[in-house]
Amino acid sequence: MTDSATPCSYSLKEILSILSTLHPEVSGHALFDATYSHITADSRQVVEKSLFIAVNGAVRDGWEFLDTALDKGASVVVSEHFPAEAEQARINEAGATHIRITSSRLALAYLASAFYGNPSQRLALVAVTGTNGKTTTTTLLHRLFLDMGFKAGLIGTIENCINQEATPAKLTTPDPIALNRLLYEMAEAGCQYVFMEASSHAIDQDRIAGLHIAGALFTNLTRDHIDYHKTMDAYIAAKKKLFDSLPQESFALVNQDDRHASVMLQNCRASHYSYALHAPADFQARVLEHTLSGTLLQIDGQEVWTRLVGDFNVYNVLSAWATASLLLKAEDEESHKNILIALSRLDHARGRFEVISSNRCTAIVDYAHTPDALEKVLDTIGELLAEEGGVISVVGAGGNRDQGKRPMMARCAFDRSSQLILTTDNPRFEEPEAIIEDMKKGLTAEEQLRTLCITDRAEAIRTAVALAKPKDVVLVAGKGHETYQEVKGVRHHFDDAEILRTLLNN
Repeated sequence: MTDSATPCSYSLKEILSILSTLHPEVSGHALFDATYSHITADSRQVVEKSLFIAVNGAVRDGWEFLDTALDKGASVVVSEHFPAEAEQARINEAGATHIRITSSRLALAYLASAFYGNPSQRLALVAVTGTNGKTTTTTLLHRLFLDMGFKAGLIGTIENCINQEATPAKLTTPDPIALNRLLYEMAEAGCQYVFMEASSHAIDQDRIAGLHIAGALFTNLTRDHIDYHKTMDAYIAAKKKLFDSLPQESFALVNQDDRHASVMLQNCRASHYSYALHAPADFQARVLEHTLSGTLLQIDGQEVWTRLVGDFNVYNVLSAWATASLLLKAEDEESHKNILIALSRLDHARGRFEVISSNRCTAIVDYAHTPDALEKVLDTIGELLAEEGGVISVVGAGGNRDQGKRPMMARCAFDRSSQLILTTDNPRFEEPEAIIEDMKKGLTAEEQLRTLCITDRAEAIRTAVALAKPKDVVLVAGKGHETYQEVKGVRHHFDDAEILRTLLNN
């Protein structure tokens, strides 16, 4: 978690008030009138008179670094722990204050928001959650609002943007200090709207707690992140937690075609809205024409052309339309028309059904890394293929992640491809060959003989292009926008789209 000097200072008395719902208990040298303007959850970033939050994390407990924080000058330590006798003596010796609370994660979120002046209250912040579609939807909304003349921010998987200025993102949803600093910078830059991806990890870990959210959007829910959540019920509960926390004045927008939509709205105090292609909903769309270059839609009775391809992207476009309509309170025909015109000018997010064409063949790079996402991408390609064309799919699975989806992804890809090539994704600390063997378990012995297994991802892509005929489509799935491959803790430069462009242009 990152360090920050903040724009606001608080006394110990005010800090205790901020943490009041977490039942704070004070010990040590309690200087109630002393003020603090520097908070961190990273002991390495502590400076003199810092407020250090010892977060009980998924991997390490910040309490383990108490000595480091005190040695570097922490004046206030916030944690879930009752200090042992030796620890309390160490705190007293350092002349520090200890505040015990019931949740260190919530404490970090509340304090980070307060120390940055509660920046989310100065913005119309929309949180987008779901298994698939978060990046495309938030990117569409950010570009849409900029195109319409508003100042807007983006917080997501690929990049964080303050208006037009972009920086690469490290996490889908940053930690609370980094997140509130970013929101503060956006508010200072005049942003009126901010569109944020809310990952299930971030919601579960209370990274977005304490934020004022103007609206929340649910895209869909299928199997993912079971390595973290352990069960689908826990994964669903993490998504639902966002909607349970919405205030009454916010809006909740859900994909009515997803069977989990009603679950998200249970106990949700915000105003309820829905969008759909099939079920009755507040915002409706119908596909009139599909091509590899775009889609002709009818949205709420009005025709619009979009450069995005596939039903899964129609949902993304429709959700962006619905969100914009709710935020801008667009009720008249002219307002609707302006939003639709702006939508029609937008393109794909990088690495999301990114089409790379040449006379040799057509290639598509997509981030699909779940069975459901892979199925949707391949079904879309199948619908758009020329009759004599085939699909050559290059598919891998990430290491140190949900192993259960590996055979499912191979099964899905084999059934929808004329040739399947299994390869490496980000193996992390697993052996690539072992990951491929897990994937092969989804295929019969005969199907395995018809499947190519090429551990080197670059060589797998080269092989796919070499096998492709002019009317074939090569799908390279799994990494999308990523420009690296993570092996044994080291990130090496690797860009699927870059490799494809070189091969197809040569």
